[in-house]
Amino acid sequence: MNGANLDDLIDLLGRWASGRGPLYLLLAARLRALVDDGVLPPGEALPPDRVLAARLAVGRGTVVAAYDLLQQEGRVVRRQGSGTRVAPLDLPATRSADGVVANPLLMHILHPPDGVALLTCAAPDEPPPELAEAYAEAAARLSGIRDLGYQPAGNAALREAVAAYYTGRGLPTTAQEIIVTNGAQQALTLLAGLLLTPGDVVLTGSPTYPGALEVFRHAAAVVRPARFDPAAGASSVPDVADAMKERPALVYAVPTASNPSGSVMPAGERRRLAELAARHDVPLIDDEVCAELCFTGATPPPLASYSPGEQVITIASLSKLVWGGLRIGWIRAPAPLVSRLSRLRAVHDLGGEVVGQLAAAALLRRLDGIRRARVATLRARHDHLCAELRAHLPSWSFEPAGGGQTIWVRLPRGDADSFSQVALRHGVAVPPGRSFDPLGGHARHLRLHFLFREEELSRAVRGLAAAWDAYDGAARPGARQPLVV
Repeated sequence: MNGANLDDLIDLLGRWASGRGPLYLLLAARLRALVDDGVLPPGEALPPDRVLAARLAVGRGTVVAAYDLLQQEGRVVRRQGSGTRVAPLDLPATRSADGVVANPLLMHILHPPDGVALLTCAAPDEPPPELAEAYAEAAARLSGIRDLGYQPAGNAALREAVAAYYTGRGLPTTAQEIIVTNGAQQALTLLAGLLLTPGDVVLTGSPTYPGALEVFRHAAAVVRPARFDPAAGASSVPDVADAMKERPALVYAVPTASNPSGSVMPAGERRRLAELAARHDVPLIDDEVCAELCFTGATPPPLASYSPGEQVITIASLSKLVWGGLRIGWIRAPAPLVSRLSRLRAVHDLGGEVVGQLAAAALLRRLDGIRRARVATLRARHDHLCAELRAHLPSWSFEPAGGGQTIWVRLPRGDADSFSQVALRHGVAVPPGRSFDPLGGHARHLRLHFLFREEELSRAVRGLAAAWDAYDGAARPGARQPLVV
């Protein structure tokens, strides 16, 4: 970057250091915004560490840490000898067509490609018949409503229905402990806005839901992986018990039908996690978005059932059980926290759409039937996908899911980012594993969903097998050297 461009960048950074938190996080946040807004275009060279540090009057380590964080997120590329550049458009799963950095799971929602089997965003694409019935019931109730419809905490009928739902699962709950949100993603955003300040540490599992990682990063938090399973054996990731001794600002867990692996945390580990949160007085978010999609029987108790304290916060939605287009989620938390969240939400949108909330209350009354049908369908499609993978891609390894909508697959060699580009050319879009890791690891993993009908899953697996043959063919005797080993 020449002097003129460096001066331009300094102007664009503006008062980047005026916020709270570590300087490297504040610098990364401002650079992230410039990249995401397209102000710094793909391929743009960024100043060398020492040069930018000197101009900003900070230590070189501040710039290095900011660049490293952006590299983990896929927003920049750092190479020895060529410096640091804004990630190009063709970097796997990094950018959408307009140059805006996108989560790979969201990229194909914003720009759906033609003729491609999307194994990226895991949400049902067909609402159940009960949804239309629920909306008809909700519409019939409109004549009895006499208020403005601005309800930041949510519609009273739905708050009561959600409270009854948790009480029925053995967790006594009142409507004052519920706030309704526009899906679980808004729930995470509200909680991050209230509980996090720049530089705060958030512990998550690894792998975990990438939408949560994006929320925490945009809050300028430091996201660190923790191991929730004490029996997992040797690992470079610290056990959550040790990590909690450092008093992080927040812990985020997906213990039931987890995204991406579909695993279900055993009761002993659930109790341990909840008790650790209470002992260290650390807020713990229990993401139950897929909790009702367990294959093996009754839905496990929420983590809040294992602790009498107020540290455990539960979030959930109807997007996976019913339909992604029904933007209804909620937070279960202590009433004082719900009150604060309601005031924060009022700043943004004054509350959600009322008819959908009335329909959601009706759906909760039909929950058992909806769940049985949904789980039966998912279980059959899960088993079909696993059988197809074993038949056509026997070298790939995975554990069958205990629930949810996805499985976590490990490639025998190579790099999932590179393979995903080959798969796209064969008509299948898959999210590579680094998107699910707080530190950008799991480079040989993919997440595959099993939401398609059986014949569509079979076609997708055949496409993946053809892509793998093309990608891995270099490893066969007499072929050229493999691209990545």
